[in-house]
Amino acid sequence: METTAYDFLRRYDFEDLRRRIYAQTAEDVERALTEAYRTTEDFIALVSPAAVPYLEVMAREAHRLTIERYGKTLQLYLPLYLSNICSNSCVYCGFSKENKIRRRQLTLSEIDREVEAIKRLGFRHLLLVSGEDLRSSSWQYYLEVVKHLRPHFAQLSLEVQPLSTEQYHALGSAGISYVCVYQETYHEAHYPRYHLAGKKADYRYRLETPDRIAQAGIEKIGLGALLGLEEWRTDSTFTALHLSYLKRKYRQTRYSISLPRLRPAVGAYEPSCPIDDLGLVQLILAFRLLDPHVEISLSTRESETLRNHVLPLGITSMSAGSHTEPGGYAEQHADLEQFSINDSRSPEEFVAYLRSVGYEPIWKDWDTWM
Repeated sequence: METTAYDFLRRYDFEDLRRRIYAQTAEDVERALTEAYRTTEDFIALVSPAAVPYLEVMAREAHRLTIERYGKTLQLYLPLYLSNICSNSCVYCGFSKENKIRRRQLTLSEIDREVEAIKRLGFRHLLLVSGEDLRSSSWQYYLEVVKHLRPHFAQLSLEVQPLSTEQYHALGSAGISYVCVYQETYHEAHYPRYHLAGKKADYRYRLETPDRIAQAGIEKIGLGALLGLEEWRTDSTFTALHLSYLKRKYRQTRYSISLPRLRPAVGAYEPSCPIDDLGLVQLILAFRLLDPHVEISLSTRESETLRNHVLPLGITSMSAGSHTEPGGYAEQHADLEQFSINDSRSPEEFVAYLRSVGYEPIWKDWDTWM
């Protein structure tokens, strides 16, 4: 029996799984659509090319399931970038140590200026993001920041380098209720092509991070692959398999799926396996049909038009008015960005749109503890 996600997922070969996905038929898709409780086998059919003619049917069912579980609500969050200092060399990332950019890490007083600007925007859910550098952005730095921010926000989430179980436990005790860690790609053989140096080059350590997060008692875990690195249908199926493993092993934990597509960044990396808008819609529908309860997040990487259209199809949380550089809310520094955002609406404009289509923006869902 497997002890970690790595042990479980190594049963699956990336190329074999890709062939299975592309061999699916219309009959497989129709069978999956009739299931009351769907499995990863059904997901394979729903994410396959054979499912494309069924997207309208899938969309109606995904909308029904989302309204049944979440109503016409959307949780709002904002990313706060703490640092763009990074010790990893990742070919697709603007923060890669190879890129000649100006580096900055926020002090507590600089964070206070960011908090002042963010609170004026109305946000009560904050996602803390940082370049992965074990020296400058240590877990002790995150602990200090979390303790400093906790009185100001209802929920604090974390998207930084993988940490140990003990470190996650300490951060959870300080106020972190949600941790995102994206595998980027589940193609282990190709993973070194994109991660040339640094701790992130350790595929297994990163893959086993959600196990450590769950063991530390963190309430919610975010998963996802960076769409565009490898064949997206297969990478996303590995994400679904990873989710199924975690749900079975850590039943008290909640889960969220993110679907980030590569965006322009310093280094001008061009994805070899791009996913178009139709493919992204299919992914959203497939994940919602797989799990009516899983949360699905879509950031400002995506355009205003696409975010408006997919809102009713399964999305449960979105950011608005985001900056991807440290210090970007108090004063903008485009030269420090991790990547360019796509939906540039202000939070006020975004909320006005939500209300115009009958959705309720949720600024504060619940407090983790007081």
